[in-house]
Amino acid sequence: MVFNSLEFLIFFPVVTLVYFVIPKKIRYIWLLIASYYFYMSWNPKYALLIAFSTAVTYASGLLIGHFRGEERVRTRKWCVALSLIINLGILAVFKYGNFMIANLSSVLSRIGIGVISYRLDLLLPVGISFYTFQALSYTLDVYREKITPERNILKYALFVSFFPQLVAGPIERSSSLLPQIRKIAEIRVWDFERVRDGFLLMMWGLFQKIVIADRVSILVDQVINDYTSYGFAEINLAVFLFAVQIYCDFGGYTNIARGAAKVMGFDLMNNFRQPYLARSIKDFWRRWHISLTSWFTDYLYIPLGGNRKGQARRYLNILIVFAVSGLWHGASWNFAAWGLLHALLQIIGDVRGRIRKKTGWNVFGKDSFSARLRNVIITFVLVDFAWIFFVCSGLSHALQLIRQMFCVFSTTNILDLGLNEVNLWIAGVAILVLLAVDIMHEKGLSVSALVNRQEIWFRWILYLGLVWSILLLGIYGQAYDTSTFIYFQF
Repeated sequence: MVFNSLEFLIFFPVVTLVYFVIPKKIRYIWLLIASYYFYMSWNPKYALLIAFSTAVTYASGLLIGHFRGEERVRTRKWCVALSLIINLGILAVFKYGNFMIANLSSVLSRIGIGVISYRLDLLLPVGISFYTFQALSYTLDVYREKITPERNILKYALFVSFFPQLVAGPIERSSSLLPQIRKIAEIRVWDFERVRDGFLLMMWGLFQKIVIADRVSILVDQVINDYTSYGFAEINLAVFLFAVQIYCDFGGYTNIARGAAKVMGFDLMNNFRQPYLARSIKDFWRRWHISLTSWFTDYLYIPLGGNRKGQARRYLNILIVFAVSGLWHGASWNFAAWGLLHALLQIIGDVRGRIRKKTGWNVFGKDSFSARLRNVIITFVLVDFAWIFFVCSGLSHALQLIRQMFCVFSTTNILDLGLNEVNLWIAGVAILVLLAVDIMHEKGLSVSALVNRQEIWFRWILYLGLVWSILLLGIYGQAYDTSTFIYFQF
């Protein structure tokens, strides 16, 4: 079941209506049942995995909370270690098992020992990276005494499996979402403004996904999959549109998730903050997939030493974190290359900043609107180039596509790239709308607050216009098949 499906169009109103009318004390039980039903709609047997991960981290939290005092530090560390080993072990088997076997086989083949033909016959559970990291953050936060252990296993299970953000985030911290679940009985049954704002956020997310992301993906898929038939202009256009696609696809999912949670009275963190208006690679990662960036910062970068052990160690830590982050996205070397490229760009930017600070010399001149615009453009070009390693099926595919892009110059008609003139115009206008909304948010202006200040007739014109654009301008595929979200594969 995906957010842009007919099933969810039925599922969510039913869940919400029941949630509003049942006794407050059993709300969390109803949401837990709904969340497991939502997850089991993909593959029922994999609900056992999320249940097992929930049980392990729940038990570890209770044990860590029980073994308090200086003399029990070692025992608590063993509890944390056991939770990490079990959960990361499950993730490694399902997500990286065949990747590790294939690379080991390649090494053995190169040294003349032979090859390993065996492969694991496992289907990657949807969202396993997201709920594993969310569950592990609870164990680590209890160990660090940032939150008290949750004794109600059903409330904790809801924290791990809360359906709006279960399969593609944001990766919520226990210190944020768990207290809301603990106080679920205190949420107002009906709050018109909250429900209205939640539905508007959901509609905006659907607009991003169905009208923009799914439309431009047609051109992206055609060019990237058949890149040998195209050259510099076509591949650059496809890579640019992939940057738009992945932002609207992932950002759209986050907005739908945040909106659905808001309707029910929960606040989820914003996973994106105008990432393509960033002025540096470091700034980009403060704005893109914020929940994952902060997770790696708190639970990997800082424990590795962060910036406390000198510049050389700091740069090594950045390389490690981004390499792991890349592999988190997929069991393939192109994702590792994508992460390492971002790490190198961030290190180069940091070195440049240090030189400028010490010498007082800025080759690009003083800070101004033009300087900020230039930084935004340069950052976007670098990020856009790095997306090549993300969109391609493997490292060799990415390198060959880059070679094709810089060595071949063709003049294919843009109308032969999968989108007709009408769809190109719709995509162009929709992207401009997206850019306008991001610029307004960057300037601190709330689009929803601006709309809600207008007279009721004007507001309803905008509401109906948004719904109309989703229904009539959306890309639904043959026989109204729904497309999944890109980050479901992670």
